[in-house]
Amino acid sequence: MDNSLGKKVTFLSLIKHTFPTIIMMVFFSLYTIIDGVFVSRFVGSNALSSINIVFPVVNIILGISIMLATGGNAIVAKLMGEGKDKDAKEGFTLIIITALAIGIFITIISLIFIKPIIYALGATEVLYKYCYSYLFIMMIFSPIIILKCLFDYFLISAGAPKLGLLCTILGGITNIILDYIFIVKFNMGIAGASLATCIGYAFPAIIGLIYFLNKKNILHFTKTKFNLRLILKSCGNGSSEMVTQISSAVTTYLYNIVMIKFLGETGVAAITIVLYSQLLLISAHIGFTSGVSPRISYNYGNDNKIELKKLVKYSYIFILIFSIVSFIFSRAFSTSLVGIFTSKSSEVYNITLNGFNIFAYSFLICGINIFASGMFTAFSNGKISAIISLLRTFIFFILGIIILPFFMGVDGVWLVVPFAEILTLMFSLYYTYKFKNTYGY
Repeated sequence: MDNSLGKKVTFLSLIKHTFPTIIMMVFFSLYTIIDGVFVSRFVGSNALSSINIVFPVVNIILGISIMLATGGNAIVAKLMGEGKDKDAKEGFTLIIITALAIGIFITIISLIFIKPIIYALGATEVLYKYCYSYLFIMMIFSPIIILKCLFDYFLISAGAPKLGLLCTILGGITNIILDYIFIVKFNMGIAGASLATCIGYAFPAIIGLIYFLNKKNILHFTKTKFNLRLILKSCGNGSSEMVTQISSAVTTYLYNIVMIKFLGETGVAAITIVLYSQLLLISAHIGFTSGVSPRISYNYGNDNKIELKKLVKYSYIFILIFSIVSFIFSRAFSTSLVGIFTSKSSEVYNITLNGFNIFAYSFLICGINIFASGMFTAFSNGKISAIISLLRTFIFFILGIIILPFFMGVDGVWLVVPFAEILTLMFSLYYTYKFKNTYGY
């Protein structure tokens, strides 16, 4: 199999190369959103609020998997660029084994302490039963979720991004069909939504497992040995993505607490709908960054500065164009996006629509911050990548949520994310300029 990572770069070829991962992430966000629509429409707004209450735990699982996936993938792609294929395969195998062991450990711990975890996340008595039903099933499947996320990233380095796209489509269609069967037909409630989601993760994980067991593929499982340095380097290199997910867990928790204070369970339902919509509108940025990162790592390892310059230049052009498009789309179709989840005559709809129109300004900026963080991960500079992610998703968010609601009430809550993105943008641009000669872009 030819290695597509080393091919010459044009703007159109870059879009073509990243298109499968863009569609993969957009499709992933769509079936996640449809999951929320089924819960909101057929179980109720309290059930939808409950998903958001326990989602910080899911964020941590995703954080661990994406940390190992992005950090390890950058190392493996760099080794491949250096022609060290044997080391790349051994490193890949060790990362997968480590991730699976961590997933099993998380399952055991979380099931033992599930009740105190749910109440610590801010669940009310009204929401507890929904939270328990959803989280219990998600925790059982956490090793599968972790494997699926890792395979998504490593399929790109293996030169099979289209297979990753196919897996995501298959998982998404499975999830949607099972949502209908479990929730509408079998009346399983929020447990049905959780089970449908997990089975949707399982199919791509199984396909990925079969693919990497095939010795004919450029990247596959092989005999390996324990290498603590490689594991720690993968974690350190992908730490920004872990920071992003843990920060997301903390910020979701804070959002829930503040919204319960201002508007009760209705407010939590509103912020949940906005975060679902955000997932859709930033998914292309995440997918593009995931798709281009292995090419950056490969050309960096190959010391091909001509291609690196083109990769970074074209990436920023794409990000800027899509940022403008996503903002215009969000404002033009805000009523439709919110209306998918809840009736236009409901209190939740009015609260959500007002908040979403304020929140939407973040879409103009977030893409640059997402790409800058991902780019430094691709250069194996986990420190700068983590700084950008920490500022964007945690430090400036905390600053905003302390200050803005105090002066502006609920409107201040909706402004927190645009506020954090604007401040982070200054650091993203500064670091991009500072390291251009260091990495040769």
